[in-house]
Amino acid sequence: MDNLNIYLDAKELPRYWYNVLPDLPSPLSPPLHPVTKKPISLDDVKPIFPVSLIEQEVSNTKEISIPEEVLEKYLLWRPTPLRRARNLEKFLDTPAHIYFKDESVSPPGSHKPNTAIPQAYYNKLEKTKKICTETGAGQWGSALAFACSQFGLECEVFMVRVSYNQKPYRKVMMQTWGARCVPSPSELTKVGREILAKDPDSPGSLGIAIGEAIERALEDESTKYALGSVLNHVVLHQTVIGLETKKQLELIGEKPDVIIGCVGGGSNFAGMALPFVRDKINGEEIDIYAVEPTSCPTITRGEYLYDFGDIAKSTPLLPMHTLGHSFIPPPVHAGGLRYHGMAPIVSKLVKENLITPISVFQLDTFEAGITWAKQQGFIPAPETTHAIYYAIKEAIKAKEEGKEKTIVFSYSGHGLVDMAAYEAYLSGQLQDYSLSEEDIKKALEELKDLPRP
Repeated sequence: MDNLNIYLDAKELPRYWYNVLPDLPSPLSPPLHPVTKKPISLDDVKPIFPVSLIEQEVSNTKEISIPEEVLEKYLLWRPTPLRRARNLEKFLDTPAHIYFKDESVSPPGSHKPNTAIPQAYYNKLEKTKKICTETGAGQWGSALAFACSQFGLECEVFMVRVSYNQKPYRKVMMQTWGARCVPSPSELTKVGREILAKDPDSPGSLGIAIGEAIERALEDESTKYALGSVLNHVVLHQTVIGLETKKQLELIGEKPDVIIGCVGGGSNFAGMALPFVRDKINGEEIDIYAVEPTSCPTITRGEYLYDFGDIAKSTPLLPMHTLGHSFIPPPVHAGGLRYHGMAPIVSKLVKENLITPISVFQLDTFEAGITWAKQQGFIPAPETTHAIYYAIKEAIKAKEEGKEKTIVFSYSGHGLVDMAAYEAYLSGQLQDYSLSEEDIKKALEELKDLPRP
Protein backbone atom coordinates (compact mmCIF):
# COMPACT_ATOMS: atom_id res chain seq x y z
CA MET A 1 0.00 0.00 0.00
CA ASP A 2 1.29 3.47 -0.92
CA ASN A 3 2.29 5.88 1.82
CA LEU A 4 0.01 8.78 0.91
CA ASN A 5 1.06 11.12 3.74
CA ILE A 6 4.67 12.12 4.33
CA TYR A 7 5.32 13.75 7.69
CA LEU A 8 8.34 15.38 9.26
CA ASP A 9 9.12 15.25 12.96
CA ALA A 10 9.00 18.50 14.92
CA LYS A 11 12.80 18.48 15.19
CA GLU A 12 12.96 18.58 11.37
CA LEU A 13 11.16 21.93 11.19
CA PRO A 14 13.44 24.29 9.22
CA ARG A 15 15.57 26.49 11.49
CA TYR A 16 16.09 29.14 8.81
CA TRP A 17 14.25 30.91 5.98
CA TYR A 18 15.82 30.83 2.51
CA ASN A 19 16.64 34.23 0.98
CA VAL A 20 16.83 33.98 -2.83
CA LEU A 21 18.20 37.52 -3.37
CA PRO A 22 21.91 36.54 -3.30
CA ASP A 23 21.22 33.73 -5.81
CA LEU A 24 19.38 35.82 -8.42
CA PRO A 25 21.18 35.96 -11.80
CA SER A 26 21.12 39.77 -11.61
CA PRO A 27 20.27 42.16 -8.74
CA LEU A 28 16.71 43.20 -7.98
CA SER A 29 16.05 46.89 -8.67
CA PRO A 30 15.57 48.83 -5.40
CA PRO A 31 12.23 50.20 -4.17
CA LEU A 32 11.87 53.94 -4.74
CA HIS A 33 10.46 56.72 -2.57
CA PRO A 34 6.91 57.55 -3.74
CA VAL A 35 7.68 61.30 -3.92
CA THR A 36 11.38 61.71 -4.70
CA LYS A 37 11.60 58.58 -6.88
CA LYS A 38 15.00 57.88 -5.29
CA PRO A 39 15.90 54.58 -3.55
CA ILE A 40 14.18 54.50 -0.17
CA SER A 41 16.10 54.66 3.10
CA LEU A 42 15.52 52.97 6.45
CA ASP A 43 14.08 56.21 7.85
CA ASP A 44 11.53 56.40 5.02
CA VAL A 45 9.78 53.18 6.04
CA LYS A 46 10.41 53.04 9.82
CA PRO A 47 6.99 54.66 10.51
CA ILE A 48 5.33 51.70 8.74
CA PHE A 49 7.43 48.59 9.46
CA PRO A 50 9.61 47.32 12.33
CA VAL A 51 13.34 47.71 11.70
CA SER A 52 13.86 43.91 11.86
CA LEU A 53 11.55 43.36 8.88
CA ILE A 54 13.13 46.22 6.92
CA GLU A 55 16.51 44.58 7.42
CA GLN A 56 15.16 41.26 6.16
CA GLU A 57 13.69 43.05 3.14
CA VAL A 58 17.17 44.03 1.88
CA SER A 59 19.31 41.26 3.38
CA ASN A 60 21.92 39.47 1.29
CA THR A 61 22.24 36.60 3.76
CA LYS A 62 21.07 33.33 2.14
CA GLU A 63 19.88 31.69 5.37
CA ILE A 64 18.10 33.83 7.96
CA SER A 65 17.58 32.17 11.33
CA ILE A 66 14.02 31.68 12.57
CA PRO A 67 13.69 32.94 16.17
CA GLU A 68 12.85 30.32 18.80
CA GLU A 69 9.65 32.18 19.73
CA VAL A 70 8.49 31.93 16.12
CA LEU A 71 9.42 28.24 15.92
CA GLU A 72 7.33 27.59 19.04
CA LYS A 73 4.28 29.13 17.36
CA TYR A 74 4.97 27.30 14.08
CA LEU A 75 4.81 24.02 15.99
CA LEU A 76 1.07 24.59 16.51
CA TRP A 77 0.68 23.25 12.95
CA ARG A 78 4.08 22.79 11.32
CA PRO A 79 5.67 20.80 9.79
CA THR A 80 2.72 20.37 7.43
CA PRO A 81 2.13 17.08 5.58
CA LEU A 82 3.08 16.38 2.00
CA ARG A 83 0.33 14.20 0.56
CA ARG A 84 0.07 12.09 -2.57
CA ALA A 85 -3.13 12.55 -4.61
CA ARG A 86 -3.41 8.84 -5.49
CA ASN A 87 -7.17 8.90 -6.12
CA LEU A 88 -6.76 11.75 -8.61
CA GLU A 89 -3.93 9.90 -10.32
CA LYS A 90 -6.18 6.84 -10.79
CA PHE A 91 -9.08 9.00 -12.00
CA LEU A 92 -6.84 10.66 -14.61
CA ASP A 93 -5.16 7.33 -15.46
CA THR A 94 -1.84 9.14 -15.47
CA PRO A 95 1.68 7.80 -14.89
CA ALA A 96 2.45 11.04 -13.06
CA HIS A 97 2.90 11.14 -9.30
CA ILE A 98 0.93 14.11 -7.91
CA TYR A 99 1.92 15.51 -4.51
CA PHE A 100 0.47 18.47 -2.65
CA LYS A 101 1.92 20.37 0.28
CA ASP A 102 -1.05 20.79 2.61
CA GLU A 103 -0.98 24.31 4.05
CA SER A 104 -4.69 24.10 4.90
CA VAL A 105 -3.92 22.52 8.29
CA SER A 106 -2.92 25.83 9.92
CA PRO A 107 -5.37 27.40 12.41
CA PRO A 108 -6.70 29.92 9.83
CA GLY A 109 -6.67 27.24 7.14
CA SER A 110 -4.03 28.61 4.77
CA HIS A 111 -0.32 29.36 4.27
CA LYS A 112 -0.67 32.95 5.52
CA PRO A 113 0.36 32.46 9.19
CA ASN A 114 3.82 31.44 7.99
CA THR A 115 4.51 35.18 7.72
CA ALA A 116 1.82 36.52 10.07
CA ILE A 117 3.48 34.88 13.08
CA PRO A 118 6.98 36.34 12.48
CA GLN A 119 5.54 39.75 11.56
CA ALA A 120 3.57 39.86 14.82
CA TYR A 121 6.65 38.68 16.72
CA TYR A 122 8.98 41.36 15.32
CA ASN A 123 6.34 44.03 15.94
CA LYS A 124 5.99 42.87 19.54
CA LEU A 125 9.77 43.12 20.03
CA GLU A 126 9.70 46.75 18.90
CA LYS A 127 6.84 47.74 21.26
CA THR A 128 4.12 47.96 18.59
CA LYS A 129 0.65 48.01 20.17
CA LYS A 130 -1.52 47.60 17.07
CA ILE A 131 -1.13 46.31 13.52
CA CYS A 132 -3.27 47.46 10.60
CA THR A 133 -3.57 45.52 7.39
CA GLU A 134 -5.70 44.73 4.36
CA THR A 135 -7.11 41.44 3.14
CA GLY A 136 -8.68 40.20 -0.07
CA ALA A 137 -10.41 36.87 0.46
CA GLY A 138 -9.86 37.12 4.20
CA GLN A 139 -7.13 34.52 4.55
CA TRP A 140 -4.42 37.07 5.33
CA GLY A 141 -6.69 39.04 7.65
CA SER A 142 -7.66 35.95 9.62
CA ALA A 143 -4.00 34.82 9.76
CA LEU A 144 -2.83 38.17 11.14
CA ALA A 145 -5.73 38.24 13.61
CA PHE A 146 -4.62 34.80 14.81
CA ALA A 147 -0.97 35.88 15.02
CA CYS A 148 -1.76 39.09 16.90
CA SER A 149 -3.79 37.08 19.42
CA GLN A 150 -0.71 34.91 20.01
CA PHE A 151 1.43 37.92 20.87
CA GLY A 152 -1.15 40.17 22.58
CA LEU A 153 -1.41 42.82 19.85
CA GLU A 154 -4.44 44.72 18.60
CA CYS A 155 -5.37 44.10 14.96
CA GLU A 156 -7.45 46.10 12.47
CA VAL A 157 -8.21 44.63 9.04
CA PHE A 158 -9.59 46.41 5.98
CA MET A 159 -11.28 43.70 3.90
CA VAL A 160 -12.07 44.26 0.21
CA ARG A 161 -15.80 44.96 0.21
CA VAL A 162 -16.78 42.37 -2.39
CA SER A 163 -15.04 39.64 -0.37
CA TYR A 164 -16.41 41.05 2.89
CA ASN A 165 -19.89 40.41 1.47
CA GLN A 166 -19.04 37.08 -0.22
CA LYS A 167 -17.17 35.55 2.74
CA PRO A 168 -18.84 36.62 6.01
CA TYR A 169 -17.29 33.83 8.05
CA ARG A 170 -13.78 35.14 7.41
CA LYS A 171 -14.92 38.29 9.23
CA VAL A 172 -16.21 36.14 12.10
CA MET A 173 -12.87 34.31 12.28
CA MET A 174 -11.05 37.63 12.63
CA GLN A 175 -13.47 38.80 15.30
CA THR A 176 -13.11 35.50 17.17
CA TRP A 177 -9.36 36.14 17.42
CA GLY A 178 -10.07 39.68 18.65
CA ALA A 179 -9.52 41.73 15.48
CA ARG A 180 -11.67 44.49 14.02
CA CYS A 181 -12.73 43.82 10.40
CA VAL A 182 -13.82 46.80 8.26
CA PRO A 183 -15.26 46.62 4.72
CA SER A 184 -13.10 48.61 2.29
CA PRO A 185 -13.53 51.28 0.98
CA SER A 186 -14.69 52.71 4.30
CA GLU A 187 -15.58 56.03 5.90
CA LEU A 188 -12.72 55.63 8.41
CA THR A 189 -10.03 57.03 6.10
CA LYS A 190 -9.52 59.82 3.62
CA VAL A 191 -8.65 57.24 0.95
CA GLY A 192 -11.91 55.37 1.54
CA ARG A 193 -14.07 58.49 1.64
CA GLU A 194 -12.64 59.72 -1.67
CA ILE A 195 -13.36 56.39 -3.37
CA LEU A 196 -16.91 56.24 -1.99
CA ALA A 197 -17.59 59.81 -3.11
CA LYS A 198 -16.79 58.77 -6.69
CA ASP A 199 -18.42 55.33 -6.50
CA PRO A 200 -20.68 54.57 -3.50
CA ASP A 201 -21.03 50.99 -4.73
CA SER A 202 -17.29 50.36 -5.21
CA PRO A 203 -16.48 46.64 -4.79
CA GLY A 204 -13.10 47.67 -3.44
CA SER A 205 -9.65 46.35 -4.31
CA LEU A 206 -6.51 45.36 -2.48
CA GLY A 207 -4.93 48.60 -3.69
CA ILE A 208 -7.67 50.60 -1.93
CA ALA A 209 -7.55 48.49 1.25
CA ILE A 210 -3.75 48.83 1.46
CA GLY A 211 -4.09 52.61 1.20
CA GLU A 212 -6.62 52.63 4.05
CA ALA A 213 -4.50 50.40 6.29
CA ILE A 214 -1.35 52.47 5.75
CA GLU A 215 -3.25 55.70 6.44
CA ARG A 216 -4.47 54.29 9.75
CA ALA A 217 -0.99 53.04 10.68
CA LEU A 218 0.54 56.48 10.10
CA GLU A 219 -1.94 58.13 12.47
CA ASP A 220 -0.31 56.62 15.57
CA GLU A 221 3.37 55.87 16.18
CA SER A 222 2.53 52.80 18.27
CA THR A 223 0.68 51.32 15.26
CA LYS A 224 2.43 49.58 12.35
CA TYR A 225 1.33 48.17 9.01
CA ALA A 226 1.70 44.56 7.85
CA LEU A 227 1.48 43.17 4.34
CA GLY A 228 0.53 39.57 3.63
CA SER A 229 2.24 39.15 0.26
CA VAL A 230 4.46 40.85 -2.38
CA LEU A 231 7.33 42.15 -0.21
CA ASN A 232 10.67 40.34 0.07
CA HIS A 233 10.40 39.61 3.80
CA VAL A 234 6.94 38.07 3.32
CA VAL A 235 8.22 35.83 0.55
CA LEU A 236 11.20 34.94 2.76
CA HIS A 237 8.99 33.70 5.62
CA GLN A 238 6.95 31.53 3.28
CA THR A 239 9.99 29.50 2.19
CA VAL A 240 9.32 27.11 5.08
CA ILE A 241 6.83 25.54 2.65
CA GLY A 242 9.40 24.63 0.00
CA LEU A 243 12.15 23.79 2.50
CA GLU A 244 9.90 21.23 4.22
CA THR A 245 8.73 19.89 0.86
CA LYS A 246 12.32 19.24 -0.25
CA LYS A 247 13.00 17.21 2.92
CA GLN A 248 9.79 15.22 2.46
CA LEU A 249 10.54 14.40 -1.18
CA GLU A 250 14.03 13.26 -0.20
CA LEU A 251 12.50 10.91 2.39
CA ILE A 252 10.58 9.05 -0.33
CA GLY A 253 13.29 9.31 -3.01
CA GLU A 254 11.35 11.58 -5.36
CA LYS A 255 12.73 14.49 -7.41
CA PRO A 256 10.20 17.01 -8.73
CA ASP A 257 9.80 17.57 -12.45
CA VAL A 258 7.04 20.17 -12.07
CA ILE A 259 6.37 22.72 -9.29
CA ILE A 260 3.04 24.62 -9.32
CA GLY A 261 1.41 27.33 -7.22
CA CYS A 262 -1.46 29.77 -7.57
CA VAL A 263 -0.29 33.38 -7.63
CA GLY A 264 -1.89 36.68 -6.67
CA GLY A 265 0.70 38.74 -4.82
CA GLY A 266 3.13 35.83 -4.95
CA SER A 267 3.73 34.62 -1.39
CA ASN A 268 2.44 31.03 -1.36
CA PHE A 269 3.81 30.37 -4.83
CA ALA A 270 7.23 31.78 -3.95
CA GLY A 271 7.25 29.95 -0.64
CA MET A 272 6.91 26.66 -2.44
CA ALA A 273 8.99 27.52 -5.49
CA LEU A 274 12.07 29.41 -4.27
CA PRO A 275 14.00 26.47 -2.75
CA PHE A 276 13.50 24.70 -6.10
CA VAL A 277 14.38 27.83 -8.07
CA ARG A 278 17.76 27.63 -6.33
CA ASP A 279 18.13 24.09 -7.71
CA LYS A 280 17.10 25.26 -11.18
CA ILE A 281 19.67 28.08 -11.09
CA ASN A 282 22.25 25.40 -10.21
CA GLY A 283 21.35 23.25 -13.23
CA GLU A 284 18.38 21.08 -12.18
CA GLU A 285 15.70 20.56 -14.86
CA ILE A 286 12.46 21.66 -13.21
CA ASP A 287 9.41 23.33 -14.75
CA ILE A 288 7.94 25.91 -12.36
CA TYR A 289 4.49 27.39 -13.07
CA ALA A 290 2.78 30.40 -11.48
CA VAL A 291 -0.98 30.21 -12.15
CA GLU A 292 -3.14 33.35 -12.03
CA PRO A 293 -6.74 34.23 -13.06
CA THR A 294 -7.47 35.61 -16.53
CA SER A 295 -9.51 38.31 -14.77
CA CYS A 296 -6.36 39.68 -13.11
CA PRO A 297 -3.51 38.61 -15.43
CA THR A 298 -0.72 40.51 -13.71
CA ILE A 299 2.28 38.57 -15.01
CA THR A 300 0.82 37.11 -18.21
CA ARG A 301 -0.45 40.45 -19.56
CA GLY A 302 0.79 43.19 -17.23
CA GLU A 303 4.02 45.11 -17.79
CA TYR A 304 7.26 45.03 -15.80
CA LEU A 305 7.39 48.55 -14.38
CA TYR A 306 7.80 50.56 -11.22
CA ASP A 307 4.39 50.96 -9.60
CA PHE A 308 2.74 51.78 -6.30
CA GLY A 309 1.30 49.02 -4.16
CA ASP A 310 -1.87 50.99 -3.43
CA ILE A 311 -4.32 53.34 -5.08
CA ALA A 312 -3.37 56.23 -2.76
CA LYS A 313 0.27 56.09 -3.95
CA SER A 314 1.50 55.95 -0.36
CA THR A 315 3.69 52.85 -0.71
CA PRO A 316 7.21 52.78 -2.14
CA LEU A 317 7.44 52.21 -5.88
CA LEU A 318 8.24 48.55 -6.49
CA PRO A 319 9.74 46.92 -9.61
CA MET A 320 7.06 44.43 -10.57
CA HIS A 321 4.65 43.16 -13.17
CA THR A 322 1.56 45.32 -12.81
CA LEU A 323 -1.81 46.16 -14.28
CA GLY A 324 -1.66 49.64 -12.72
CA HIS A 325 -2.36 50.64 -9.11
CA SER A 326 -5.77 52.09 -10.05
CA PHE A 327 -6.88 48.78 -11.61
CA ILE A 328 -9.96 47.28 -9.95
CA PRO A 329 -10.41 43.64 -11.01
CA PRO A 330 -13.76 41.95 -11.60
CA PRO A 331 -15.38 40.42 -8.48
CA VAL A 332 -14.19 36.84 -8.99
CA HIS A 333 -14.38 34.50 -6.00
CA ALA A 334 -10.62 33.90 -5.83
CA GLY A 335 -10.29 37.12 -3.84
CA GLY A 336 -6.71 36.39 -2.79
CA LEU A 337 -5.61 36.56 -6.43
CA ARG A 338 -7.19 39.93 -7.18
CA TYR A 339 -4.12 42.18 -6.87
CA HIS A 340 -2.81 44.54 -9.54
CA GLY A 341 0.88 43.87 -8.82
CA MET A 342 3.21 40.93 -8.35
CA ALA A 343 5.99 40.30 -5.85
CA PRO A 344 9.20 41.87 -7.19
CA ILE A 345 11.03 38.56 -6.64
CA VAL A 346 8.43 36.61 -8.65
CA SER A 347 8.45 39.28 -11.37
CA LYS A 348 12.23 39.10 -11.56
CA LEU A 349 12.15 35.31 -11.90
CA VAL A 350 9.68 35.64 -14.77
CA LYS A 351 12.03 38.14 -16.46
CA GLU A 352 14.90 35.68 -15.99
CA ASN A 353 12.81 32.84 -17.52
CA LEU A 354 13.18 30.76 -14.38
CA ILE A 355 9.41 30.44 -13.88
CA THR A 356 6.51 30.34 -16.34
CA PRO A 357 3.30 32.34 -15.77
CA ILE A 358 -0.06 30.82 -16.75
CA SER A 359 -3.55 32.35 -16.63
CA VAL A 360 -6.76 30.32 -16.34
CA PHE A 361 -10.50 31.02 -16.43
CA GLN A 362 -12.63 31.03 -13.29
CA LEU A 363 -15.06 28.32 -14.45
CA ASP A 364 -12.21 25.96 -15.34
CA THR A 365 -10.69 26.35 -11.88
CA PHE A 366 -13.98 25.58 -10.13
CA GLU A 367 -14.45 22.53 -12.33
CA ALA A 368 -10.98 21.40 -11.21
CA GLY A 369 -11.92 22.10 -7.58
CA ILE A 370 -15.04 19.95 -7.87
CA THR A 371 -13.03 17.15 -9.49
CA TRP A 372 -10.51 17.37 -6.66
CA ALA A 373 -13.21 17.29 -3.97
CA LYS A 374 -14.84 14.23 -5.53
CA GLN A 375 -11.57 12.33 -5.86
CA GLN A 376 -9.53 13.51 -2.84
CA GLY A 377 -12.34 14.48 -0.48
CA PHE A 378 -10.99 17.90 0.53
CA ILE A 379 -12.70 21.10 -0.64
CA PRO A 380 -10.02 23.58 -1.76
CA ALA A 381 -10.04 27.37 -1.56
CA PRO A 382 -10.96 29.06 -4.87
CA GLU A 383 -7.39 30.35 -5.07
CA THR A 384 -5.97 26.84 -4.65
CA THR A 385 -8.13 25.49 -7.48
CA HIS A 386 -5.91 27.41 -9.91
CA ALA A 387 -2.93 25.26 -8.90
CA ILE A 388 -5.09 22.12 -8.98
CA TYR A 389 -6.30 22.94 -12.49
CA TYR A 390 -2.77 23.15 -13.80
CA ALA A 391 -1.59 20.08 -11.89
CA ILE A 392 -4.38 18.13 -13.64
CA LYS A 393 -3.31 19.57 -16.98
CA GLU A 394 0.31 18.53 -16.40
CA ALA A 395 -0.80 15.04 -15.30
CA ILE A 396 -2.81 14.63 -18.50
CA LYS A 397 0.19 15.84 -20.50
CA ALA A 398 2.36 13.22 -18.79
CA LYS A 399 -0.14 10.56 -19.84
CA GLU A 400 -0.09 11.78 -23.45
CA GLU A 401 3.70 11.76 -23.46
CA GLY A 402 3.92 8.44 -21.62
CA LYS A 403 6.22 9.96 -19.00
CA GLU A 404 6.29 9.24 -15.27
CA LYS A 405 6.63 12.79 -13.94
CA THR A 406 6.59 13.98 -10.34
CA ILE A 407 4.24 16.95 -9.98
CA VAL A 408 4.21 18.95 -6.74
CA PHE A 409 1.92 21.86 -5.93
CA SER A 410 1.10 24.10 -3.01
CA TYR A 411 -2.33 23.37 -1.55
CA SER A 412 -2.53 26.89 -0.19
CA GLY A 413 -5.80 26.68 1.75
CA HIS A 414 -9.13 24.95 2.30
CA GLY A 415 -12.47 26.23 1.02
CA LEU A 416 -14.62 25.53 4.06
CA VAL A 417 -15.46 29.21 4.53
CA ASP A 418 -15.81 29.74 0.77
CA MET A 419 -18.92 27.66 0.23
CA ALA A 420 -20.84 30.64 -1.18
CA ALA A 421 -18.43 30.53 -4.10
CA TYR A 422 -19.12 26.86 -4.72
CA GLU A 423 -22.85 27.48 -4.38
CA ALA A 424 -22.63 30.20 -7.03
CA TYR A 425 -20.66 27.88 -9.33
CA LEU A 426 -22.99 24.90 -8.86
CA SER A 427 -26.07 27.05 -9.51
CA GLY A 428 -24.60 28.46 -12.72
CA GLN A 429 -24.21 32.02 -11.41
CA LEU A 430 -20.47 32.37 -12.05
CA GLN A 431 -19.00 33.63 -15.29
CA ASP A 432 -15.57 33.97 -16.85
CA TYR A 433 -13.83 37.31 -17.15
CA SER A 434 -11.12 38.35 -19.57
CA LEU A 435 -9.71 41.85 -19.91
CA SER A 436 -9.48 43.66 -23.23
CA GLU A 437 -6.21 45.22 -24.37
CA GLU A 438 -7.97 48.58 -24.05
CA ASP A 439 -8.71 47.92 -20.35
CA ILE A 440 -5.08 47.07 -19.67
CA LYS A 441 -3.68 50.05 -21.59
CA LYS A 442 -6.02 52.38 -19.73
CA ALA A 443 -4.94 51.04 -16.34
CA LEU A 444 -1.25 51.40 -17.26
CA GLU A 445 -1.55 54.91 -18.70
CA GLU A 446 -0.89 56.53 -15.31
CA LEU A 447 2.52 54.86 -15.11
CA LYS A 448 4.05 56.29 -18.28
CA ASP A 449 6.04 58.98 -16.47
CA LEU A 450 7.38 56.75 -13.67
CA PRO A 451 10.95 55.37 -13.68
CA ARG A 452 11.66 52.01 -15.30
CA PRO A 453 13.39 49.14 -13.49
